[in-house]
Amino acid sequence: MKKFIPFAIFCFISLALFTGLSLNPGNIPSELINDPIPEFSLPIVGGESLGFSSTDVKAEEEVIIINFFASWCAPCYVEHPFLMELKNQGYKIYGISYKDKARDTNRFIKEQGNPYYKIAADEDGRVAINFGVYGVPETYVIQDGIIRYKHAGPIHEMDFEDKFLPIIKRMGE
Repeated sequence: MKKFIPFAIFCFISLALFTGLSLNPGNIPSELINDPIPEFSLPIVGGESLGFSSTDVKAEEEVIIINFFASWCAPCYVEHPFLMELKNQGYKIYGISYKDKARDTNRFIKEQGNPYYKIAADEDGRVAINFGVYGVPETYVIQDGIIRYKHAGPIHEMDFEDKFLPIIKRMGE
């Protein structure tokens, strides 16, 4: 009987690890799907004037994308070329610089290019918390001020085609 207990513990731990390894870490649920975006008002990066607010986003008549990013975020560098492609395809992307210094954000944009329609600074991270951001990059699809989709991690072409486009097409119907 004493030999059975360590074997049972081993089996339980093995099952838990196997189950954990089969989960997708990028599939983080959001409680805000189909809810209005949180109220916010942010300054432009490095400035005191208003960058954009939830009122601006709600006034948009088209589907927009909000991307939380930072210059210190390695995956943000990975997704950036694809964001540039999305801009060239006509998607309107709002950027929110998360807990980043203005000079670093500006350097990042100067070096990598600017895919954003507007860039705001969330220096204390409060807006990100209200959106439910777990870490950068995170991207939201918004229609009429309502959060329709959340993607955690960098966006790749396959992610966009498999996850974003079906949602965007349904919203256009």
